[in-house]
Amino acid sequence: MKRFSPLSLVGALLLAVGCDAPAPHTADDFTLALYTPAYASGFEIRGLAGDTPAQPAPTGQTPQIAQIPPTATGTAPQSRPADAAKPAAVPPRPAAAPHSPTLLTIRNPWQGARGVEQQVLILRGDATAPAGFEGTVVRAPLRRVVCLSSSFVAMFDALGEIARVKGVSGIDYLSNAYVAEHRACGEVRDVGPDTNLDYELLAAMRPDAVLLYGVTGANSVAEAKLAELGIPYIYIGDYTETSPLGKAEWLVAVAELCDRRAEGEALFGRIEARYEARRAQVAAYVEERAPDIACRPRVLLNTPYRDTWFLPSSENYIVRLIRDAGGDAFTAAGDGNASQPVELEQAYLLAADADLWLHTGSCNTLAELRSQNPRFAEVPAVRQGRVWNNNRLQTPAGGSDFWESGVVRPDVVLDDLFQIFYPDNGLDYTPVYYHALR
Repeated sequence: MKRFSPLSLVGALLLAVGCDAPAPHTADDFTLALYTPAYASGFEIRGLAGDTPAQPAPTGQTPQIAQIPPTATGTAPQSRPADAAKPAAVPPRPAAAPHSPTLLTIRNPWQGARGVEQQVLILRGDATAPAGFEGTVVRAPLRRVVCLSSSFVAMFDALGEIARVKGVSGIDYLSNAYVAEHRACGEVRDVGPDTNLDYELLAAMRPDAVLLYGVTGANSVAEAKLAELGIPYIYIGDYTETSPLGKAEWLVAVAELCDRRAEGEALFGRIEARYEARRAQVAAYVEERAPDIACRPRVLLNTPYRDTWFLPSSENYIVRLIRDAGGDAFTAAGDGNASQPVELEQAYLLAADADLWLHTGSCNTLAELRSQNPRFAEVPAVRQGRVWNNNRLQTPAGGSDFWESGVVRPDVVLDDLFQIFYPDNGLDYTPVYYHALR
């Protein structure tokens, strides 16, 4: 992936607004901090110095915290948590003037990236970019978008902008109701896996942008082909965030691409307030009943892949969710979200001490889990029926909505885990994303 420096690679930006041509701008002029994330580490949004520092009127109704959408296998359970009250009003952030460009900076959008940046110049109105700009140029609002990750689809849906999504990757694994309803008529197309995209289809679709992700490096093949086709691409790095709220906060970056940043901030504020309220409730409950960490449920995660069991690091966002829900996850040494290999024998020793076992792959029953390895039958959590998987909402092909809408709704995942860890907490609640294996 190219590295774009707003200080050295951006020439004069000439904007044509109305009938008057303002003085040229350089990227140095994008000094107005429009949005600096509180949790996410991978993006920021800046505007031109001198823009009016006043929050614009929302372009539409502020998105509400939506109910978890129906899946291809039926509707989600009705016992979902009620939305929290809206948080108290906060001072308005600065906002770009109407039709003014903004600069979205994406940083280190894959595991292990260091010093990698993508500069995305977001134009509005009749503004144009200079020939010298070496970053990505798009015009907001994006009207035709291709999403290569299910979490990106969920962000558009949460914002009420799902109709902008015209292409996806792995459509059979997506739970989104709009995608399911509009695939038959061809309004939403499957462009193939990110490693083997259908570039002929993409050329015919002419999307305004393709939203990419990287796992351990840049998707260099896709970058080159999309550049050849003249299709802008933008990396969305929610995958790399170690904070559950940091992952969800990327919906503000997506909102900026839709000219809905004010609404995106308001929506994220509600999710954040709800998460923090539940986290505080959990902390008080656990402090009263299990002040010693040794008294908290010990949690084993995942199942072996071939002859290796991968466990998350202590910084992994799932581990943080478990911690915020009052649990204690077994982890491996390492940094960030990446999981680390653990010898099978060591993992079996941990399994013998685990009170709960979560995230058991594609398994829907204990019999399926035991069939993977006879030794699983002796794991205490299996014998006691304390195994939960995060695929309660899944498509016939096996795609789990946990990895889709669950990324945008860490507050609901936190509710689920609190109920699993402390079923006697007094709440009348059934987990949304998790189910107990029987």
